[in-house]
Amino acid sequence: MSVDGEVRRLRTEADEPGWEVDPDDEWGLAVITTVGRQLRLRREAVGMRAAEFGEAVGYGEDLVYKIEGGKRIPRQEYLDKADEVLGAGGLIAAAWEDVKRVRYPKKVRELGKLEAQAVEVLSYANHNLHGLLQTEEFALALLKTRRPSLSEDELERAVAARMARREIYEHPSAPELSFVQEEVTLARPVGGKMVMRSQLEHLLQVAQLRNVELQVMPSVRWDHPGTGGRIQVLKFLDGTAIGRMDDEFGGRPVSDPRQLRILELRYGIIRAEALTAGESLAFIEQLLGET
Repeated sequence: MSVDGEVRRLRTEADEPGWEVDPDDEWGLAVITTVGRQLRLRREAVGMRAAEFGEAVGYGEDLVYKIEGGKRIPRQEYLDKADEVLGAGGLIAAAWEDVKRVRYPKKVRELGKLEAQAVEVLSYANHNLHGLLQTEEFALALLKTRRPSLSEDELERAVAARMARREIYEHPSAPELSFVQEEVTLARPVGGKMVMRSQLEHLLQVAQLRNVELQVMPSVRWDHPGTGGRIQVLKFLDGTAIGRMDDEFGGRPVSDPRQLRILELRYGIIRAEALTAGESLAFIEQLLGET
């Protein structure tokens, strides 16, 4: 691509929807405001006008002002180019580690934070694979079925956010993770044969982790309390917990011990009715051989 073509591409992408800062995201606003202020101070320190700087990095003057004013989330390539133009020695480019988290929806960041803080996570899924179990290709195929359709930028953000949650496996104090998946969630060919093969292979790898127990609920076992929908319970070090179930308590998250007891009771029965971890691995291996 020519230099002019690259500049036009950057200017177009920078003005796409989805790079605005969520006004209700206080932490996100603080990060983008701080990064924008540092960009402006460094630009002024080297004596560059906004228009001149914009030309150097491939952005319009108005977008430079929006980013510096904390009104716009800068792309990684913007920060990389700004670092080079301003001679920041990698300090500006390094800001992407914080900026990229602002790109994830606030509710997803909060969920990921809770999962990372938990000492035990219990999850039953009867419709789709739990997000922590999904490969990037599987997640993308699944999210493409959303209606109204997500834009390319929204898809990128949603997939990135889902993949970021998988950092939980590498956390030094990773929680104990228990998953019970209905058979249909493993048999439905989301994304096609190759995507599903890769997904099944990934499940076999995750199931080998010492802190993960993955079980399959055969479709023939229908008389268990999971028919009401998904169940998730997160337990924390201080003895508190939070949980939810699709058809209980209005589907809202709950923390009352009496309500949590109901969710744990149902999950316990589901877990007992499902295949054992060893039987489940064999079942997944069989599905992989048939895919």
